[in-house]
Amino acid sequence: MPTPDSSLITRVVRQLSAPPTYAEAGVRRSILAAAASSYGFHADLDELTQPTGFDPEAAQLFEALVESAFLVAKADGHFDDTERAAFHQVVLAACGGLVADRQIAALLADLADLLQEDGLEHRIEMIARAVGKPEHAREVLRVAALLAHVSGGVSEPEVQVLQRLAQRMGLEQPALNQALSEVKQALSR
Repeated sequence: MPTPDSSLITRVVRQLSAPPTYAEAGVRRSILAAAASSYGFHADLDELTQPTGFDPEAAQLFEALVESAFLVAKADGHFDDTERAAFHQVVLAACGGLVADRQIAALLADLADLLQEDGLEHRIEMIARAVGKPEHAREVLRVAALLAHVSGGVSEPEVQVLQRLAQRMGLEQPALNQALSEVKQALSR
């Protein structure tokens, strides 16, 4: 894969950080960014002895959002070092400093191992179990579609994984079509 266009990466990061178009009025950041705050906080739990504000469901949602995008990125069989580095940097930037670089690197390594051990269908099932709300399911599709654009658009194998994710999370084809359309429109600005 050629090096991704920096202006495209900037637009993707901006969209990943911003609330989706379907968010309620007054929402200022994306579900990914909100969940990142709990996930990033998790790294420091070993050093804490007092009760914390850590939300394990938010951390699990963060992992599901990143894993969905990872599965879509891997769908076309091309996830070379350049694409992996771009993916890593985009997720890191979209989290706005709430998640450490080492956490993203470790998460991506874990996701690669899990995909190899469990297979695609099992990983899709695990994402569906972690996503309990319809708006979270829609965000899974949006995040995965946005990150797919980093590598030059959403290919047919990537669309197929998005369809499987949508179906397993109980979303109909129109929800996926809307996510893909909104992402394409947002990135063309």
